[in-house]
Order: sequence, then C-alpha cells, then structure tokens
Amino acid sequence: LRAYLRDESSRLRRLRRFYQKVQALHQHPKASVDNPLLAFSLIKRLHSDWPNVIYSDEATLNSQAFHAGLREVEQELPGAEDLDGAARALMRLQDVYALSVKGLARGIFQRAGPPPLYSPEPRVPLSADDCFHVGKVAYDVGDHYHSIAWLEEAVSLFRLSYGSWNPEDRSSLEDALDHLAFSYFMAGNISHALSLSREFLHYDPSNHRVLRNVAKYEKLLQMGTGTSGAGRAAMVPPLLSPLTLRAPLSPQQTPEQLPQLSCSYETNSSPYLVLQPAKKETVRLRPLVALYHDFISDAEAETIKGLAGPWLQRSVVASGEKQQKADYRISKSAWLKDTADPVVRALDRRIAALTGLDLRPPYAEYLQVVNYGLGGHYEPHFDHATSLKSPLYRMKSGNRIATVMIYLSPVEAGGSTAFIYANFSVPVVKNAALFWWNLRRNGDGDGDTLHAGCPVLAGSKWVANKWIHEHGQEFRRPCSTDPRD
Repeated sequence: LRAYLRDESSRLRRLRRFYQKVQALHQHPKASVDNPLLAFSLIKRLHSDWPNVIYSDEATLNSQAFHAGLREVEQELPGAEDLDGAARALMRLQDVYALSVKGLARGIFQRAGPPPLYSPEPRVPLSADDCFHVGKVAYDVGDHYHSIAWLEEAVSLFRLSYGSWNPEDRSSLEDALDHLAFSYFMAGNISHALSLSREFLHYDPSNHRVLRNVAKYEKLLQMGTGTSGAGRAAMVPPLLSPLTLRAPLSPQQTPEQLPQLSCSYETNSSPYLVLQPAKKETVRLRPLVALYHDFISDAEAETIKGLAGPWLQRSVVASGEKQQKADYRISKSAWLKDTADPVVRALDRRIAALTGLDLRPPYAEYLQVVNYGLGGHYEPHFDHATSLKSPLYRMKSGNRIATVMIYLSPVEAGGSTAFIYANFSVPVVKNAALFWWNLRRNGDGDGDTLHAGCPVLAGSKWVANKWIHEHGQEFRRPCSTDPRD
C-alpha cells in the first residue's frame, strides 16, 4: 500500500504539473493566440500531450502492481473468523469488566463511574461501521442483549456523520436502524422497534420489507401485545461466568487483612538454590498458592517464546475422553520438550529444586507455552482431572498433583489469575512463577483451586505451564496421618 500511494502520488504530481502548464497558457493576462508560439503550444498540449496523459497506462500499472502485492500477502492478512473473534473479544471484555459501550467507542475502558479502568494513549475510537460490525456479530447469533448496545452506538455515530461517506465503510445508518429495530422487536420492545423502522423509512420510503414490518408492529401494538417471554429473555444479560467483576460474592481480602502471609528466601534444602534462593511470596494458605519472583530472566523468557512461536496452535480442552477447541478457552499454545533447548532443561531443573518434586518422564508433562491475545481468557476450570476418563490418565502417571505457571510477559491491563471459590486473584508479574497444589495429600482434588485466566484487557499475555503428576511423588509429598487432608 505504501508503494502504491508513492507511485500514485508521483503520477498525480505529473498530472497536476501538466494541468498547470495548460492553465498558464490560457490564463496569462498578456497571452494571445496571435502569438504563434503560444498557439503552437496550446495545439500541441491539447492534441498530443493531453491524450498521452489521459490514456496513460501508468494508473493501470500502479493498480495492477498493488493488486499483485496484495495477493502475495493475502494469506497472512486477518480473515473473517479473526474479525468476528475480535468482535466477540470486545463483548467479553464488556461483560467481565462491566465496561460502557459508549466508552469503548470513544477509545477508553470506562466502567460505571470514574476513573476509567484503563485509558490508553493514544486513544483509538471506533467508527460507526466498527460498532455496527460488533453489533452484527451478536445479532447473527441471536444475542440481542449485546446487539442492542452496540447497534445503538452505531446509530448514534451514523447520525452524527450522516451525509458523509467513507469508502472503507460496509454499512450505513439505514443498515444500523434496520438491525437495531429487529433486535428491539426480538427483545419485546415493539414501540421502539416501530420508531426506528419509521426513521428508516425517512431515508428509504419505498423499502417494502420495512413497510411490512411497520404494519406488523402497529398491529401488535393495537392488539396490546406486551413483552413476550422470549423478548424478556433477550434483554437479560448473558449468564456471566464467575469471572465477572460486577457482583463479587464478598470483597477480596487484602494482604494486610491476612497477617499470616509472608515473603521469604527459600532454598527448599536444595543445593541448586543455595547461592540464589527463590524469592517466595505466600499469596494464600488455603489453598496454598505461592508466587516466586524473578524465577526466570528476560533472556530465558524471550527464548521460550521464540521456541514456541512457530508451533502455536489454538488451545484445546479436555472433553470426556477427547480434546477439542472451546469458546471458553481463547488462546494459542505449543508444547516444548526438555530437549528443545538448554533453557528448557534448566527451567525443569529449577522447578524440581523449587518444588522438591520429580519431573523426570513420565512424572511431568512437557512445558506448555500459551499466548493470550486480544480478549484471551480461560474460564473457570481445574487443572487436575475430575473424571477417570480424562486424557490426562493416558500418561499412566496419575492425576496432576501440582501446577507451576510462569508469567513470560507483562500486560498493560487485565489477565489476572482468579481463584474463584477462594475469592482472590493474582495479577500478572513478569518473570514470576505461580505455584499451587491441585490435589490434597489424600489424592482428592482440591475444590478451592478452581481458577480462571481473566481476559486480557490490553497487551499480550504469555505464560508457561508445567504440570506435575502424582506418581513418582509418593515419598516427596507423602500422605498425611489425617485422611481428610
């Protein structure tokens, strides 16, 4: 596109120069066709020079080169699935963080009251066409709760700019009014659907379909039809996961309210950690969750991301005996063997020293590297298997006893790891490692470890997961004398 604009600008400069030459001959106050030189110049400009400019194939060649270049990179450009996924990500952020659609359209992440949750610089406001597309994605799946909010904003913005036209826009005020009217009808608000349809007819009075809709709405109102059950359901916000921040069950306790928490340097009786002890922050005791600061270096984090990058694929989740993609986990992941690079081997040794657990195959899984991009999230889940049919048992090494999750990158906003039942969250801390036990000492799953990856509000979140299994750990984490422990 840059090359095309450069070539076209050059062509237009030459065209402007030719125009100015002809104009100068015509408009000079002392110019007269009695002058044979001027007469010759005019005749030549209008006979041979003019056709050369008008019928020049330069514009065609520039356009052809532009299209050829586009075809070369077309496979790398975002597709329809990417665009719709980005729209769904905005709606996900809207729900989880209780964001205002009007604020999002203005380029800020605004909740019910000031200050904004996140205010990036520079702001990137959304156009009317942008808002229409988000609303249309919701509309197409019958999600009229979201479609109404986004189409309302699209209508407002189209009204402000009505009469102007942008070549990149694929929608118009009429499109937004049409879809918004039907969304309100489906939500049971027939009078507002009628009002919007009448406004549509102001711009397109001969549209037979909308004329029929108006007649239908008027008849329903005359019959006294109220909001239908389906309409009421359409206006109810979608069932929000426990990720939602709108109405927490109880306020999250601060570290000051938990005096038993502590920070310490830990060697875990390992010679590997004597010279450089681990910087341990105990985040919670039930379940036991610890954050180890500066667990890896910047160089190691970049190496791991670089190794995983070419192999990233859409993440899957366990579903019965199979693994499949799911909308409740939006991320890309790759698996790295310890033979992939010395950095991966060194990381395995460090995790073993820190936890005191056996990571030799098959007692631990390969390192999983995950990238959460725009709105990337993972809804509440357990890391350990909750069914004996889970694919996790194919390793023949038991259930996942522990998780080590390493934050490989910072994020500007969002992306915390939220423990739902325990009612606390851990923000992203670059280069830190988060550790918790998935199983109690008696081998039962710990229900308090239900956790979620909150949507990334701004930035790109990279983590590396190391899942350690229970077999091989019998003498490293022995059973308690209390069978309930």
